Amino acid sequence: MKTCVIKHRPCGYVSFLLVLSMGILLTLLMVLAYRRASASQMNQAAVQLQLDYGEKQEAILRSLVASVPNRAIRAMQSLSNSATTISAPLSWENIFGDALAAANARQSISTQVLTALGIAAVVGNSGDAPLSNPDLIFKALGSDTGLVSAGINHSQGSGYPVPLTCNNTSDASNDAIWPIIASSKVYGTLAQSGVGLPVSTYPNFNLLTYPNINFGYCHPGQVFVAKRNWWGFSMNLAGPNVASTASTMQWRDFVLSIYEIPSQLPISASSFMELGQSAGGAPWGDVTINGGVFAGRALVDGSTALPALATRRGATLSTSTTVGGQSFTADPFTPGLREAYQLTQGDFFPVSLASESGRVAFIPINRGADYFDRFAHATETAVLSSTTWDNYSLGALQCAMRLDITQAMSATNPTPTILRFSYLKSGNRQDLILPLTTGPASGLPAGYLPACGQDQSYDFGTAVVDLAYGANGQFAYQTGMSGVITFNTARFGDPLIGTPKSGYFKPSYPFEVKPLAAGKICIAVYPQRIAAFLKALQADATSANNSLVVNVDYTTQTGSAFLNKPAIPCTDLDYGLILQECANLSSFPTGFSLVTNLRLYFGDDFNTTAITPPAGFTPAGPFYPPCSIFTPEKRYGVELDPLGLIFSGQVGSVASEAASIPIYPLDSKALSGASMTASQIHVNLLPITHPAALPPIYMMNWLVLLEERRREFNTGN
Repeated sequence: MKTCVIKHRPCGYVSFLLVLSMGILLTLLMVLAYRRASASQMNQAAVQLQLDYGEKQEAILRSLVASVPNRAIRAMQSLSNSATTISAPLSWENIFGDALAAANARQSISTQVLTALGIAAVVGNSGDAPLSNPDLIFKALGSDTGLVSAGINHSQGSGYPVPLTCNNTSDASNDAIWPIIASSKVYGTLAQSGVGLPVSTYPNFNLLTYPNINFGYCHPGQVFVAKRNWWGFSMNLAGPNVASTASTMQWRDFVLSIYEIPSQLPISASSFMELGQSAGGAPWGDVTINGGVFAGRALVDGSTALPALATRRGATLSTSTTVGGQSFTADPFTPGLREAYQLTQGDFFPVSLASESGRVAFIPINRGADYFDRFAHATETAVLSSTTWDNYSLGALQCAMRLDITQAMSATNPTPTILRFSYLKSGNRQDLILPLTTGPASGLPAGYLPACGQDQSYDFGTAVVDLAYGANGQFAYQTGMSGVITFNTARFGDPLIGTPKSGYFKPSYPFEVKPLAAGKICIAVYPQRIAAFLKALQADATSANNSLVVNVDYTTQTGSAFLNKPAIPCTDLDYGLILQECANLSSFPTGFSLVTNLRLYFGDDFNTTAITPPAGFTPAGPFYPPCSIFTPEKRYGVELDPLGLIFSGQVGSVASEAASIPIYPLDSKALSGASMTASQIHVNLLPITHPAALPPIYMMNWLVLLEERRREFNTGN
């Protein structure tokens, strides 16, 4: 028999403990996972919030680059200081506020977008905030008060640009409230460590180092001629909203600069230009270009070789064109092409576009045809800056000397009868009315000028003049005189006994009315005579009177009803301007500039006599007085068409970069209007590399740069 003994034990004790233990363990694991997931979510939210703030900051900074130069221009324009409602939008406070709005930095998704989507949404982004007070987001550097630290009159120390000096109290105080560009801001002793030349000699423009940016107006690190206006500020976008986001950010320091850059490249113009061939399609001949080229938009033909090319609106290159020794079979702005070039070549990419750098803007100051005509503009008043916009950007208004045609014979006979010459004497403007058909006194021939009264003296210096002494049609004459002349009876005799008399002189005029062979009426200007003429007038020397604008006064207030505004493009019905006796300009030690809205005819060689360069300037070759000519159209020859043209210097244009038809910067016409052939034109284009080589009148460009100054890397200027 088989017997089985079954032992009974308590049931469920082991199962209960296991379940309880496993439950506790799983619960703990779940809590731990939840806590880790929650912490991870909080970290991700914090990281995302930081990224969101970073993107907002970049958008704000890009908005500043676009808006600050616009406000600086408006601060130079008429009536900018006429009322608070006009000046307030130009202030730094409004600039920063508008940048917040333009960057859409206040909301992650705008109300307009939500309305357009047509959905009810709950925005959970804790970074959304009104950001209505820029004072909580932006502040001046260090201990400075306000929103920005203006880079004038005191140094911010290592890591910041050297400051400019401004002795104009209005500009100095306004610069921390509005972005001020003014000629009163110059390089002083505070800036000597950061510029290349003595500030006592070159206070306005000096040698600076071109910044490390992708836009190649110059090569990064290259020395160029400029003046740097700058403003520093600190920025913390998270500060006003820290209570709701619990997100903190460090204050970041920035410097916003506006470089004033006089045009200095061999070819520099904010225009649509075709390079490499003439308007007729013939390729360039003997053309040498040493230095980069800047164009608003460029079309480069044939086998043209350019050292570098920078544009604002792009360039089209032929397959045989080389830039910086490189040929481009594809679009030079193809993404990645520049990076691959720099990686393999180790050099700066020779073709650049202004928009390639996110915090950079290049702004050519191009006023078009207005640049030639000072009568097209009313006087500017109530301006925030001491330098008005028209005076800053129009060559015609910058000239020290002015020659105007103010009267003509009749509506059918346009022959000028009165000229008005304006010049500087002891720094003040003087007007000289020159009748071409009558003298200043009865019986005195035209061309004489009043000198002084009887028994008074007049110092003509080294100027050689003709003299007259008398009254009421009775005069005694002497010719070829100079030095100090006393107009009295002892010297001249008494041409009219018992009557008070006066002294008059007739200088060798540096201008006259002169027709071309075809009959076109012109004003002839003789620059080599100007120095002696100024001495005879006891005017300031040619170091101050170094530029001349020739216009027609077509206004009804000071001009004649018989005069009309010259047309651009120029026509044969308008006056012309002849330039002769202009080969030796050594009497202009600081250079000579001519601006006119008339067609210009070169009747002689121009500026072919070298002079001693300024102290401390050692050019590679002969040094010529720095000169510039601004005219809507130029022709070569006065009596006949020339056989050829040899040109050295720089060329530019005031045509628009948005034009549909390009300009051809090296095309030239002879007296007859016929285009000169490539074999007749020999061109050597050179850059300006020293402020001593700047002419009195030039075109201006602005380079706007916004860069961060990290305190841990602040080691120098």
